[in-house]
Amino acid sequence: MGGLALGLSFFATYSSTNSFVGFSGRGYSYGLPWLLLTPFLVFFCLMAWIFVAPRLRYFAASLDSLTIPDLFGFRYDSNGARLGAALLVILSSLFYMAAIFKGIGHTLEAFLNIPYWIAILIVFVVVVAYTAVGGFISIVKTDIVQGIMLIFSAIFLFAGTVRASGGIQSFFDVQHLPGGENLFSWNAGLPFPVLLGVLFAGTVKFMVEPRQLSRFYALKDKKAVRTGMWVSTVAFAFVFSLLVPIGIYARNIFPTGITDTDRIIPMLLIDSAIFHPFISAFLMVTLVAAAMSSLDSVLLVVASTCQHDILELCIKTSISEKKTIRNTGWYVALFALLTTLIALDPPGDIVLLTAFSGSLYAACFFPGLILGLYWRRGNGKALLTSFSLGLLCLLSWKYFSIWPSIHEVFPSLLISTLSYVLISLITPQINDPKIKQLFDAH
Repeated sequence: MGGLALGLSFFATYSSTNSFVGFSGRGYSYGLPWLLLTPFLVFFCLMAWIFVAPRLRYFAASLDSLTIPDLFGFRYDSNGARLGAALLVILSSLFYMAAIFKGIGHTLEAFLNIPYWIAILIVFVVVVAYTAVGGFISIVKTDIVQGIMLIFSAIFLFAGTVRASGGIQSFFDVQHLPGGENLFSWNAGLPFPVLLGVLFAGTVKFMVEPRQLSRFYALKDKKAVRTGMWVSTVAFAFVFSLLVPIGIYARNIFPTGITDTDRIIPMLLIDSAIFHPFISAFLMVTLVAAAMSSLDSVLLVVASTCQHDILELCIKTSISEKKTIRNTGWYVALFALLTTLIALDPPGDIVLLTAFSGSLYAACFFPGLILGLYWRRGNGKALLTSFSLGLLCLLSWKYFSIWPSIHEVFPSLLISTLSYVLISLITPQINDPKIKQLFDAH
């Protein structure tokens, strides 16, 4: 597929209700340092297209890879690595999808004046219906439409909020409100090193998350890589420059009393003094589209991973294409149902759930994927050790509050990378001629 389509799809897939509801509202409590999110997004978007897209596209085509877990399996000649990666994809995706369900659930709850659980059920029915039927090609095509809607919605949402807040200059008025004086310090809502971890975990996903990387599989040629890079990067820079400050402006509209910042955007949408009903309706529809543009991609990745990298690997029997597609549809429904149950009582807010999902991918996939594309050494033992120690450190650091002023993604990534390099150096190198040929050609 072409760069324009996949660039917009890359942008739309990431820009879910996590962005429009969670990220936009988070400035309300995180303050000025939260504006760093936009440069983080632009930086890692460029890194993904420059350093990951070309080589991943080449490796995937050469190894006949369909998913990231089976790319690990082929690259490291290890079914254990493939299975471990598949289980990590499923675990991380459930947390991420729960965040999206929460965002769109609160939006529908406020806009339609219905109970939260009914809103979640509506999302479940819609996303299963068209993800199970449509598949990857239809998802990319709908992402194009949704991506364009998201750009216009960011403009409307920013303009309406700023106008209601008192104009562009009202941004700095926030520091004179009750509780607003601390929002312009480096440690506004979190210790700054922890905030950096949240930002890193939420944006490094461009380089390691399967739903984003799946777009690179479909790139037609090198020209498509360049076009996709510029389309997605410009879209991220423009849209998130509008979205990220909204929470700070919202302080002038709702000075106190909001503890769950995921409710700020829904509260703005239902206020007729801020948005005309037609604009409000358009924004609500766009938020549903934003949720769908991410949920469909994640569900398809999880379902295909379960079918291709767990079921087919375990039974070691070839399955017809028709049966594979049918099974994948059932897995879409299954994982959507599991996510629905989690979202009814989510274990955190949107930003924290998204950051945890990103931390999991960074700690476990970053060494094996990035080093695996550029460094000839590395084997199944190194990758599985990296997975295990990265996950163990991530969970332990969080659960035992080992060093609360440092976000868990940094020590977890460090340990997983060092273990990958060390085990790779002290164990035999893979002798597969196809792997040798891949690196000799680049």
